[in-house]
Parts: sequence; structure tokens; C-alpha cells
Amino acid sequence: MKRIVLSIFALGLIFNLKAQNEQPKLVVGIVVDQMKQEYLWRFENDFGDGGFKRLMYDGFMAKNAHYNYSNTSTGPGHASVYTGTTPSIHGIVNNSWYSKKLKRGVYCAEDKSVIAVGGSADNGLISPVNLYSSTITDELKMSTQQKGKVIAMSIKDRGSALPGGHLSDGSYWYDSKTGNFMTSSYYMDELPGWVKFFNDNKYADQYLNETWNLVKPVSAYTESGEDNSPYEGGFRGKDTPTFPYNLKELRSSNGNFSMLPSTPWGNTILTELALTALNVEDLGSDDIPDFLAISYSSTDYVGHNFGPQSKEVQDMYIRLDMEIERLLNELDEKVGKGNYVVFLSADHAVAENSKRMNESGFKYDNLNSRGFSNYIKEELTKEYGEGELIENFGLDLFFDHAQLKAKGIDLYEIQLFVAQKAMQYPGIYMAIPGIDLTRNSYNQHIQQLMQNAYHPKESGDVKMVLEPGWQGGGSRGTGHGNPWTYDTHIPVLFYGWGIQSGNSVREIHITDIAPTISMLLNMRLPSGATGQPVYEAIK
Repeated sequence: MKRIVLSIFALGLIFNLKAQNEQPKLVVGIVVDQMKQEYLWRFENDFGDGGFKRLMYDGFMAKNAHYNYSNTSTGPGHASVYTGTTPSIHGIVNNSWYSKKLKRGVYCAEDKSVIAVGGSADNGLISPVNLYSSTITDELKMSTQQKGKVIAMSIKDRGSALPGGHLSDGSYWYDSKTGNFMTSSYYMDELPGWVKFFNDNKYADQYLNETWNLVKPVSAYTESGEDNSPYEGGFRGKDTPTFPYNLKELRSSNGNFSMLPSTPWGNTILTELALTALNVEDLGSDDIPDFLAISYSSTDYVGHNFGPQSKEVQDMYIRLDMEIERLLNELDEKVGKGNYVVFLSADHAVAENSKRMNESGFKYDNLNSRGFSNYIKEELTKEYGEGELIENFGLDLFFDHAQLKAKGIDLYEIQLFVAQKAMQYPGIYMAIPGIDLTRNSYNQHIQQLMQNAYHPKESGDVKMVLEPGWQGGGSRGTGHGNPWTYDTHIPVLFYGWGIQSGNSVREIHITDIAPTISMLLNMRLPSGATGQPVYEAIK
């Protein structure tokens, strides 16, 4: 009898160990461009039970998740989600930045050594070569000896190239000139047949003949402001930023195919592509894990245009909830409920319109960029005499090092001088010399976020951030890119295989997503990863 009990125990232990060694058949990474954690709460009553709410209540929600660096924009955000580290290591310091090596501006996903495949030439010079770190998608490819598939897609090229990583089997993005999805020769010489067939359906053309109206009665939109606000942008050819929007009438004056991302159908067409890839590429069909990276961009286009208090933004999220539900239902059907794991997050959040807040009595405003540039140049002239000492001006400021050497100016001295002067200008909160950002270790909040955004090879001589609520844009719509909580507080949701349902209010960072997925897949972390697994989310 004792032997039988021991045998049963041993058998149970073997099954237990086997279960521990299992992996999800598919990882689905969803990034929603410009999504605030607040939207999950504010629009919750508008959501169905099968989309965001399914992830929130049947999965794990980090209620207090933040970006842990200052340059909160799309390129760095996607890179940080997938590398598990900050721009100080992965090197994607902004969407575009000045390269002191190349002496010109560079785009985060640019690669002039490749050519377009399946789309317009100008939109095809894209790859992940600017990344200094591997990604979780790269590590999946290596851990499976290239047998696990990685497919990435987005409206924006950077939202596809950076998540897909260096070893992607296919990274696809929307070509605003043709309305098709395309790639570059970095990945392949010709589009797969299924992508060609998808493009032949002319979905973009169909959607741009629709009318965008509220999906629910206007009385349901109590979580957003008036429909005709002076702080909203709108579309050319329509006098007011108000529903309905007849896309067929507006498309020609709004860039034709380039208008699609600024409507809910930008998300719809991406879901269609994802569902097609899921089925045609047979993702999650065997025991070798695959990865599907999806980045919804239209929320960002609409957010910039109309602002976070608009009915347009609320309607976008109600509709996106339906897309998420459609995606999850198909995953249940194709891969099997419990066989896949999903994470959902955002590449950054978003600020309120500065002018709106200013007129409501807040000490917020827009930075006078030209005035700031003139002020700094005048102060430099007073201190160091005539001469062009600045090579590139911005919130990352670059000096002409050859000029400094010729004039005998000490680099740290002039960095410190400009930093001190900059902080006296309206709208500039903090300015730190680049030398200090490389040799000091900051543990105070804003200084630490700035240091995490500073890469020694890609960043400038003086790094600056704006005051809370300040932006560099105009009077309509809104922006992001700052270290304050309205730009850093984003959703982090895990759902499915290996995930413990629940929530946490401790501070969790965007860099913790990749290590969490690495632990679920029993594989090594991305090469530059600095985040930690979200242990509460793992069974």
C-alpha cells in the first residue's frame, strides 16, 4: 500500500514537472498607441464583457504601471515594451533625433540600406537596426532554433519593426500612399501571397467610403466633453469637429489613404490583418510557441487631433473594445482558450490640452520654442562671444564640439551654463548636463527618469524636460513626451496561459513586461533587459 501511495505521489510529481515545463502555444502582444490607464476606468461602462473587461477581470491588471523614463513617445515606448529596458540602453531615444555621428536627424526605424517591398519607396526604408538590445521576439526565435514564428503588424512602421525585432518572420505596416500593407527587404524580397491577397481586397478603399458616426446614442457619451470644442482639431473640408464625418466626402482633402489611420477603421483593418495572419500562418498550431505583435495606432492619431476629453476618443475606445473582443474570440477558436497568453499595454499616455487647462486656471501653457532658442543663443553670446556654438537645438541640445575646442571652451562648463540658464526660462522644469547623466546615479524621480532616457551615443549635451502640463504644440488637440504621470501612467494587462487573475497597486514599470513573458516562456531575457517579472501575475 505504501508503495502504491509513493508511486501515485511520484506520478503526480512527474505530471507537475511536465506542467511546469509547458509553454503557451502563442504569445499575443497588444500595444495601444496613446492609451492611458484612466481610459479603462473612465470608459468601463461602455465596454462589453468580452474585450477590455475580459482582460481586466479574468486576467491580471497592474493599476499603477508607468513608463520609467522621460521621453514618452511611440518609438521608445515600443522598444521598451519589447526589450525590457529603457532608452538609456536600447538606444531608441525618441521617434526621431539628431545623430551627432551622422550630423543629421535620424528616424527611429530608418534603414537606408533596404528598399520597400509591396508599397511606396519612401515608406519602405525601415528595419529594427537602430536597436542596441535584443527583443523578446528575438529571444523566442533563438530559444526555438528559429522554429517559433514571429509576426508583427501596425499602422505605423515603428510599431511593427521594433516589436518584431531583428529576426521577425514578417513585420508589416500600412502604406499611407497606397492603402496597402507593406514591408521592406530587410525581412523578405516579396510579400507573402496572403498579404498580397489581403491587399487585393482593398479594405482601405472600402472603409474610406464609410461615415464615422457615434456607435452608441450620444446620450451614452457622458464621459467626454462637448462635441464641438475649440480645443479640438478636426478634418479639412469640415467646418466643425463634430459627428458625423462623411469619409467619402472628406478623404480627398485629407490625404486620401493617409486619412484612414485617423478613423476607427485604422484599428479595424489591423484586426483583419491580425486574424488573417493567425489563420494563414498557423500561429499557435503546435507546441513550439509563436508570437503575434499587434500595435493599434489609430488611437494616437485621433487623440492628437481631438484630445482626451473628446467624444471622438471615447468612441474610438468603445469601438476598439469590440476589436479586442473579436480578436480574443478568434484566439479561443483557433488556438484554444487557455493555450495562449496576451499582454496589453501602451507606448505612452497623453496630456490634457494645455490651453484648455490654462484657461481653467492651471499654470500650464505651450513652450515658446523659437523664443527659447533665441534666449539660449543670446545668453551664450553674452558669455562666450559671437559664434555658432550649437549644432542642433531642442530639448536635447547638441553643441558643436569642434567650435568649442577651437574657442577653448570646456565642455562641462558650457553644459552646466546652458542647463542653469534653461531652467530660468518659462516652461523648462529641469535641465541636466549630459556629462552628469553619464557619471552620476540619480535616485530622485524626475532626474532618474531623465537619466533612463539618456543614451551616451545618441543623446545630446544638455537634456531638458518641461514643467508639468506644458507642451510644445499648438492650441488644439494634445501631445505627449514628458515624464509626468499623465504621460507615464499606462495599462499593463496580462491574460491567459500561466496568468493569475487579480490586480496590484504597487508601481510596475513598462520594462517589466518582457521579463514576465520571458519567465512564462522559460527563456532568457532580452540582452539589455533591466526590468523584473511581475511576479503577482504568474501562477
